Amino acid sequence: MKDISVTGILESALYVRDLTASLAFYRQLFGFEVLFGDDRLQALSVAGRQVLLLFRQGASLKETPLPGGFIPPHDGQGPVHLAFSIPPNELEDWVARLAALDIPLLSRVTFNDGESLYFRDPDDHLLELATPGIWKGLR
Repeated sequence: MKDISVTGILESALYVRDLTASLAFYRQLFGFEVLFGDDRLQALSVAGRQVLLLFRQGASLKETPLPGGFIPPHDGQGPVHLAFSIPPNELEDWVARLAALDIPLLSRVTFNDGESLYFRDPDDHLLELATPGIWKGLR
């Protein structure tokens, strides 16, 4: 069998109650550019390399027809976890940004050679800002 590979994670999805409020949160905090948006989902560019999909809960329970096929049904609920990588020299700037936006910092943890900041979005998803080195062998 031929060796094949995965080059990364392209999309990550969060399911949200209020798409407008969640979009405002992620754009205000991170400045993410909107790649696509409608009343079902908002697709945001993360550092020009990944896509954060914000789906309105319950809006994708049926197939989504497209000109080239269809996207099968999916949905989710409950708080999930997502981590964003940040440069180590910006950690204190992020602490200040969270405070300026009245986003409570829940925890600050040192892992291996890195550090993480934990906080929540409007849907109670646990978000993390992580510097390189929290996972041994990954930078």
